Amino acid sequence: MCELLGMSANVPTDICFSFAGLMQRGGGTGPHRDGWGIAFYEGHGLRAFHDPMPSVDSRIAELVVGYPIKSCQVISHIRQANVGDVCLANTHPFSRELWGYMWCFAHNGQLDPRLFEWPLGHYRPVGSTDSEYAFCWLLNQIRTAFPDGPPEDHQALIELIHGCCEQLRAIGVYNMLLGDSCRLYCYCTSKLSWITRRAPFGEARLKDRDMIVDFHAETTPDDVVTVIATEPLTDNEDWQRLLPGDLIVFADGEVEKRISTRGPEVC
Repeated sequence: MCELLGMSANVPTDICFSFAGLMQRGGGTGPHRDGWGIAFYEGHGLRAFHDPMPSVDSRIAELVVGYPIKSCQVISHIRQANVGDVCLANTHPFSRELWGYMWCFAHNGQLDPRLFEWPLGHYRPVGSTDSEYAFCWLLNQIRTAFPDGPPEDHQALIELIHGCCEQLRAIGVYNMLLGDSCRLYCYCTSKLSWITRRAPFGEARLKDRDMIVDFHAETTPDDVVTVIATEPLTDNEDWQRLLPGDLIVFADGEVEKRISTRGPEVC
């Protein structure tokens, strides 16, 4: 399996602290040695770094930890390969254009090989992973349903994405982060947790690295920052777990919508 890391914030924020913990799991405290990647939205633009090396040994990963890139939305991934070779083309997160926006995607899990029999349309994979194929299939479903742009009723898009995620979940493990620069869609099959930090801010301590940060000294009272991870990254904070079938949509650090197989919940 792999591990995911995402962030949604209401002000440009760096993810150095959280990524410093995640990168240790890429061959240090965890087995995810088969590459890593991270993508930062800057408006509608997307700045991305990929490396097929273990993140714990990667000079590029150390650059990301030490270079505080500010963003309101981030998606990151460390890989333990199960489908596809270890190479740059198979390194998450993947990105494609739709409606003039760059969509970004990362997946944790493994899907049945019959996924590769599902028909594609406009979008095709570059690599050989089930993850990128699933991403292309998902974006094709969205493009087919809404060819002229996003629907006026955003609920219709959320329900479509949730329905597609449920189809993918039916053929394997499908934990997903999907971003469009404005919203971060998080879907859970097995493992995904999140925490929202807001005033009054306190200290946080990483599980995987000897590092503590005092967010009170690094933030303003109006800041709202949500971090999503496969497994909680800190051991002194209360993380919330998503349940199987949950899709949570974050915008500006806040929960905009939550929908599940148990029925929609308006937040």
